[in-house]
Amino acid sequence: MDSWTSNAIALLEADANRSADTHLHVFPLPAEWGIDLYLKDESVHPTGSLKHRLARSLILYGLVNGLIRGDTTLVESSSGSTAVSEAYFARMLGLPFVTVVPRSTVQEKIDLIEFYGGTCHFVDRAEDMSPEARRLAADCHGHYLDQFTYAERATDWRGNNNIAESVFSQLSQERHPIPRWIVVGAGTGGTSATFGRYVRYRRHTTEIAVVDPEGSAFYDGWAGTPDAPAGRPSRIEGIGRPRVEPSFVPNVIDEMIRVPDAGSIAAIRLLRERTLHWAGGSTGTNLYGAFQLIARMRAAGETGSVVTLICDSGVRYAGTYYSDEWVAAQGWDLAPHRARLDGFLDTGLWTELAD
Repeated sequence: MDSWTSNAIALLEADANRSADTHLHVFPLPAEWGIDLYLKDESVHPTGSLKHRLARSLILYGLVNGLIRGDTTLVESSSGSTAVSEAYFARMLGLPFVTVVPRSTVQEKIDLIEFYGGTCHFVDRAEDMSPEARRLAADCHGHYLDQFTYAERATDWRGNNNIAESVFSQLSQERHPIPRWIVVGAGTGGTSATFGRYVRYRRHTTEIAVVDPEGSAFYDGWAGTPDAPAGRPSRIEGIGRPRVEPSFVPNVIDEMIRVPDAGSIAAIRLLRERTLHWAGGSTGTNLYGAFQLIARMRAAGETGSVVTLICDSGVRYAGTYYSDEWVAAQGWDLAPHRARLDGFLDTGLWTELAD
């Protein structure tokens, strides 16, 4: 291995050592329930999201496989948090970074990618992002990081840079150290694959639930629904896809829950009021699903713990998910979902929504 690659790996390992063990917060539930809900706060990573782990893993995977060298241009197809984090690491290693984004991408996202030294390459249609990224990488003899293919294999689910190992270590002195459920969303599928493989490898009884927003294809892919229509781009940033991505591993998932978009937004607003944690929409999807599972545990007379994630900060969504005007423009009515969430926290029951 040449000295540049050795130094690059050392830089990534140093970043992991500084930032890997993020906080595990307790969400307040009634003590008499005997159930503890924990939120793994991934928003405190240097680039502000869960994707910091993924970006570091994807680049490390390219380095150890000899795909990234000192003169390699890194290419991605992402307009969101993954591109932001990859730009951060590319700058750390002194490598050019280009991400393919739709022309409709909001300026705030472009500015954040460019803040870390990345370049945005625009296409007119979202479905052209991946083919264009492949073309760009081939033309410049670069490396296409391809998060939707490599996320599930880039992270070592047995230990190194492993969010699952971190969670179980942090729970070791809690009253329910082995969680009954871990609840995550799927964008690439890498996080659910990591947790699912890890609990099997460690022979834990924990089950993995994946929450999926409206319109996403992952639920039908997991359920094996024949002739399911293609999905659509998700309005909950970071999770949900119009197709089942190669990195999604359905066999390590125990349950999937479809979550209405308005429910996700109602949940993050409740989270902010009850804990002061300000999170993005995918965190709301996680919380909405976790509450359903806790209600099920209550109905079955179970005690235990449930873990989910704060995926990124709500600061990035002040003008969208936290704007009443923007929410109204989407046609979302948050009120019935907020009533359901408040009712759950008061009674432990998950009620049906009125038609």
